[in-house]
Amino acid sequence: MAIENLEREEHLTGSTDRNFGFVMSAFLAIVGLWPWASGGVVRVWALLPAAVFLIFALLRPKALSGLNRLWMRLGVLLNRIVSPVALGAVFFLTVVPIGAIMRLGGKDSLRLKYDAAAKSYWIPREPPGPDPQTLTNQF
Repeated sequence: MAIENLEREEHLTGSTDRNFGFVMSAFLAIVGLWPWASGGVVRVWALLPAAVFLIFALLRPKALSGLNRLWMRLGVLLNRIVSPVALGAVFFLTVVPIGAIMRLGGKDSLRLKYDAAAKSYWIPREPPGPDPQTLTNQF
């Protein structure tokens, strides 16, 4: 049983077409001007699309709606692929080795081992908790 139903139809609301144009223009301008800041050659291949995005964002933002929706779909697709892979990597590269090392060392942090001689598994609290009378009228 999956935790998330991936077959549902979602309506995604992304940024406005104007904001999409501004962000893409800014990103491409940074890519184009980055080498120039350190004495290199300007990347014209990035500055031309940056200018086109800026012009469309200022004059005809509706013309960017198709690209904006396509960009959002790409983001959702990447989310469905990258998130499980990243979380799986974190689990298998950190949690599993730590648990294996603890188990090999005989550590039982959750006190899960069965003790046939134990009368109870209750752990007395030191110091004892609050006075039970203070918990009767909480609100």
